[in-house]
Amino acid sequence: MKKDERLFWVFKIMLDIKKQNILELDRDELISWLDDQGVESYRADQILKWLYTRQTDLFEQMTNLSKDMRARLSDHFTIDRLTIDHIATSKDGTRKYVFQLKDGKRIESVLIPERDHYTLCLSSQVGCAQGCGFCLTAKMGMQRNLSMAEIVSQVRDIKNDIKDPKSLTNLVFMGMGEPLANYRNLVAAIQIITDGEFGFAFAGRRVTVSTAGLASRLADLGRDTRANLAVSLNAADNDTRSRLMPINRKYPIAKLLEACRHFPLRGGRRITIEYVLLKDVNDSADDAHRLAKLLRPIKSKINLIPFNPHPGCAYQRPSEDAILRFQDILIAKNYTVMIRRSKGRDISAACGQLAAHGLRP
Repeated sequence: MKKDERLFWVFKIMLDIKKQNILELDRDELISWLDDQGVESYRADQILKWLYTRQTDLFEQMTNLSKDMRARLSDHFTIDRLTIDHIATSKDGTRKYVFQLKDGKRIESVLIPERDHYTLCLSSQVGCAQGCGFCLTAKMGMQRNLSMAEIVSQVRDIKNDIKDPKSLTNLVFMGMGEPLANYRNLVAAIQIITDGEFGFAFAGRRVTVSTAGLASRLADLGRDTRANLAVSLNAADNDTRSRLMPINRKYPIAKLLEACRHFPLRGGRRITIEYVLLKDVNDSADDAHRLAKLLRPIKSKINLIPFNPHPGCAYQRPSEDAILRFQDILIAKNYTVMIRRSKGRDISAACGQLAAHGLRP
């Protein structure tokens, strides 16, 4: 490369650093910027459709905008993608994407193959502050919230990476972090993810937000989105749950379930109760009977998650007999009960195993 060419690219990179990633703007913010530019507000939906529906990386490709408009966008903004540190592929077909962010921190997203579609497990924070004793992400501590763009870009970039983007039909916020502790950016991301005009057009029933139990935010989530709710309960008594999940000291079981009871369920949906089964901790027949009684007032279905071991954790996975006994007791009480056979365990991509080590396989 000649000296003049090197100088050109260095200058261009310096200019781009000063520009804002346009994916950081939600629809209202983009309309506000266009208004400042004297541009009609309807142009916002055209721009957003190029970014999300058509997955363009260049303003020059936005051919239904004038050349002047495209130039102004290019002068003020960039269109950024996340940097893929590496992709690990499990023997069962699960793919774990390790993304490096602008500040060098890493997050993980997991693409899970189902019979005829994919489910994508999304992260909402770098690390997590909840301190759940069975979760490897908790060992990272809380580092920071993800921005709206960093959340949405997990969907955008993985859809762009797979051969058949339409096969990605389900999204679950069950990756790194507590989604409801990053509420503003979570909701802004879900609005783009579910928008049928300019976004990704995911049906609300295909998007699930899992919480460790931020009871005070449940009503907000039900009001502001059409997403499903999953609650990580993991115990049927406060003493056990407080040992496993420190958040229970602030929002004990009764308070959490009262918030669940008032969550606005749509179209016959039910709340998913997630229950990580830990050997000799919460997997006894008595635990199952207590759980069945506890959940009676809640329109719910139960997802049993046998513990996925990880280094340095003292908990153990129950025996298969104990898992099936627990399920049978709940079924006998007329609950819908599924056992989540976690995929991607061989690449540390299963529930509770995400830690964004950044180590290449």
